[in-house]
Amino acid sequence: MTTEENTMTTINFPDPATLPDTLREALSTHTANIYRMVAHSHGMGLSFLTMADAMLQTNSVPFPLRELAILRVGHVYAAPYELHHHEKFARAVGLSEDAIAAAATGGGEGLRSEEAAVLRWTDTILDQHTLGAVARTEALELFSVAELADFVLTVGFYQLVCNFLNTFEVTTEGEA
Repeated sequence: MTTEENTMTTINFPDPATLPDTLREALSTHTANIYRMVAHSHGMGLSFLTMADAMLQTNSVPFPLRELAILRVGHVYAAPYELHHHEKFARAVGLSEDAIAAAATGGGEGLRSEEAAVLRWTDTILDQHTLGAVARTEALELFSVAELADFVLTVGFYQLVCNFLNTFEVTTEGEA
């Protein structure tokens, strides 16, 4: 290996021909670059795609609040790919420009009370790795238990996503 090869950090997408059939087939409907890169994990790639689908399709957290939490995670993790995609999703589900901007700082001033709370709870989970009794009780005034479970899973899933995006330096280059 040459010195140049030793210092190269760019990781290319895997060759689809080298992928297990089920993963290659799943990628035919999951064309975003993150999914293509996750395919390096032959053992967990398919499960990741299933979880990603669940986050977007069967998650009980109301769409605007979900996107607000995802944007906050993306900002805390400085994940431009995540922010690029989820700012579009946030607008599409009706999240206000003020709320989208607030996700960058976590400040809830001027937002609806539930939006400010979602930012606060997201930061608490990111900082303390839990919601303590007071915050959990407060969250259960807005969310059902199922919604709170989905909220916590959403924050955690997007932490994983952002770590992956940043480690593999996934960009939007070449995406439709």
